[in-house]
Amino acid sequence: MNQRQRLAEGEAGAEKPRRLGKNGDGAERHEAIYRTISDAIIEHRLRPGARLREDALAEVFGISRTGVRKILQRLALEQLVTLTPRRGASVTRPTADEAKDVFDARQMVECGLMPEVARRITPADVRELRDMARREREALRSGEQSRAIKLSAAFHERLAQLSGNATLAAFVGQLCSRSSLILAVYGSSGHLGCESHDHDDLIGFLEAGNGERATAFMSRHLKAIEASLSIVEEEAETPDLQRIFGA
Repeated sequence: MNQRQRLAEGEAGAEKPRRLGKNGDGAERHEAIYRTISDAIIEHRLRPGARLREDALAEVFGISRTGVRKILQRLALEQLVTLTPRRGASVTRPTADEAKDVFDARQMVECGLMPEVARRITPADVRELRDMARREREALRSGEQSRAIKLSAAFHERLAQLSGNATLAAFVGQLCSRSSLILAVYGSSGHLGCESHDHDDLIGFLEAGNGERATAFMSRHLKAIEASLSIVEEEAETPDLQRIFGA
């Protein structure tokens, strides 16, 4: 039976579970693995500097090394992973200087966007932002630190999108991705470095069309997050990938 006949037979019969291994490589599978590794980094189960061997990941997840390489490249684009010639991949280790650079950039860009957001924001936008802020608070209350960090980053990225400047919004998204790693590694558990109502207060200024107050509040908000970080350099390690990702 050739490949076409096997596919036809499979379509005609009942749906079968997807195979793992090289034949199981696919977009959905890769997306799930990407999210699993990303969560492990944000949740600090994979620590900064930890080496991510392609062969070990391929064995743990049951996919090809080519598939693993694509996932690591995607994580590298988001600067959660660092790819080094001849050494391979490792979890990015943000330094104190890099953390300062990231938050300095966020100050310049996000604060600069607030007057335009205040001018353009609609009642529907306000409802969306308040819902995002609510879900972030709920995640923190339930101890879902990784989810809270992601929701906070999504909130800031959405704010930037409301400015109407797609280029700057994409840049804010990249900065928020880097901030998520910095917060996960050097932040306090159960706390994002700001008050739980900060985002609601910011929405209030934007809803009122007060760009000046929103700008000042955003600046204080970002400074509070940066001030909450406790950056301690750690030695590189080789993690037990089977223990972290194994069933």
